[in-house]
Amino acid sequence: MRFKNYSGIIFLFVAATGCIRPPDNFPTVPSITFESLEYVPTSGPDSLIIGIDFKDAEGDLGLEATDINPPFNAVNYQRDAAGNLITYSKRPIEAPNYNPIDWIIDPVVNNQVVRDTVWVKQNPNQFNIFVRFFIKRNGTFTEFRWQDPPFFTTFNGRFPRILTTEEGQSIEGNIKYAMLSSGWEAIFRNDTIRVDVEIQDRALNRSNQISSEEVTLRQITR
Repeated sequence: MRFKNYSGIIFLFVAATGCIRPPDNFPTVPSITFESLEYVPTSGPDSLIIGIDFKDAEGDLGLEATDINPPFNAVNYQRDAAGNLITYSKRPIEAPNYNPIDWIIDPVVNNQVVRDTVWVKQNPNQFNIFVRFFIKRNGTFTEFRWQDPPFFTTFNGRFPRILTTEEGQSIEGNIKYAMLSSGWEAIFRNDTIRVDVEIQDRALNRSNQISSEEVTLRQITR
């Protein structure tokens, strides 16, 4: 069975205060609280939707598709001591076996296509929302790691810039983040699950981590 990550934002509501000097309870580091978790089956990929409320003093939240330069670049290319890209055919002993996270086929590096398979390290700062999944078995939660075999994927993602002007305004609002997959029920079945979430601003300040309620898919089906 094929499980694909179609994660994305389905709704974003923002209330900007317009204050140059934010209220005392507006933090420089983004602050978030859990709002909701819903499961929506469809005729196509099913949606797991998490809602969070946020506050931020500077309003520097969100990334656009054009935000691809450091520190928001997707990957860092691995090089040898001479500065050459490390390819799969010349990989060192410590390099991982081929998988779609650690290796890129025919990447564009410095505006040129490299006709080879190149070792990379994923840059976590390419994302601004971070999601982790946990399954409760025998009374203990264990993390379900999507990045491990056989999935080699992630439900981390981006939400767009909230302010169209430069940061400097305190903002608060709600984000609903939809994660689409054909595998929710096949993997989680009747298990009790928990979802942990963090967000990050453009200054790379990571928010507090929040956890959803402990639920089954049936309990949160809409």
